[in-house]
Amino acid sequence: MAARRKEEIVTFKVDHALWEAMQGIPNRSAFIRSAILTALDSVCPLCQGSGTLTPDQRNHWERFARHHTIERCDDCDAFHLVCVGREQEEHGEEERGE
Repeated sequence: MAARRKEEIVTFKVDHALWEAMQGIPNRSAFIRSAILTALDSVCPLCQGSGTLTPDQRNHWERFARHHTIERCDDCDAFHLVCVGREQEEHGEEERGE
């Protein structure tokens, strides 16, 4: 039988407005754990949540972006990636006489 790992305690500071907003939450620890897990599921896969790209990541992104665009969804208004594809891109260039 595997030994159960001890849970770790993490503390952090919050401003007064957040402290007051959290006062009505019955199980703040569970709420915070859930919020952190949800946020981790939404981290940018490229920058890993840093908000910036390294020079190498930027090079990879630029190669990727040659065949993809970022567009806004007409239905939900969210931004998303759209694959232009090499075949479509080449076809478009032929039509434009490039």
